[in-house]
Amino acid sequence: MNTLPTVLEVEKVNKSFHDPMTVHVLKDVSFTLRRGEFVSITGKSGCGKSTLLYILSTMDTDYAGELKIDGEPTRLAGPERLARIRNEKIGFVFQFHYLLTEFSVLHNVMLPGLKLGQKSREEVEHRAMELLRTLGIADQALKGAYQVSGGQKQRVAIARALINDPLIIMGDEPTGNLDSHNTEVVFEIFRQIADEHKRSLLVVTHDEDFAKRTDRVIEMEDGRVKVER
Repeated sequence: MNTLPTVLEVEKVNKSFHDPMTVHVLKDVSFTLRRGEFVSITGKSGCGKSTLLYILSTMDTDYAGELKIDGEPTRLAGPERLARIRNEKIGFVFQFHYLLTEFSVLHNVMLPGLKLGQKSREEVEHRAMELLRTLGIADQALKGAYQVSGGQKQRVAIARALINDPLIIMGDEPTGNLDSHNTEVVFEIFRQIADEHKRSLLVVTHDEDFAKRTDRVIEMEDGRVKVER
C-alpha cells in the first residue's frame, strides 16, 4: 500500500471546447497521484487523454473543477506562479523529443535548469552530466542533438525533464516513436525514477503492454475515467 503523500489531486475536472459548437471533452474526471507512483492513462484516440494532460501540466486553465499540485490549487493561479510550478514541480517527456538541434546534448539537458535559475551554471552542468551518466549516454554529451539516435534523443529528453528534480514526470506517448528495445529502455528508466527516486510518473500511452506494467492504469472513455485498475 502506498502511504506516501499525494502530489497531484484532480477533482471533478470538466472541459468543453466551443468552436464552432460546444463539445464536452472531459466529464467529472477525478483521481489522485501519490509520490513514487507510476501511473498510465489509456483510452482510444479522442477520449480526452491529451486534453487532460494539458490541463494537468497547468498549460490550460480554462476548465471547471480543481487541480492541486503538491497541495497547491492551480486553476486560479496567475501565469507567473503557474510557470514557476511547471519549472519546479513538473518534468515533461513527449512523443517527439523537441530537442534544440543547434545545441549540444548537454546544453539541451541544462536549459530548464538555467531557466529556473536556482543553481549556478556549473551546478546545472554537473547535474546534467550526472543524469546523462545515469542514462548511459554521457559519452554523447558534447555531440549536437541532431547527431544522436532516436532512442538516445528520448533519453536526452528524459534527462532534461529530470534536471530540476521535479515531483512529477508527465509523458505524452513518450515511447510512441521508439522500437521495442528502446521502449523497454525508457520503461526501465521510468521504473527506476519511481522506485528509487520516489518521483511520480503520469504517462499517456496507447501501448497496452507498457501500461499494464505500471502501478496503476487509468482508462478513459468518452471524456470520463472508465475504470482504474
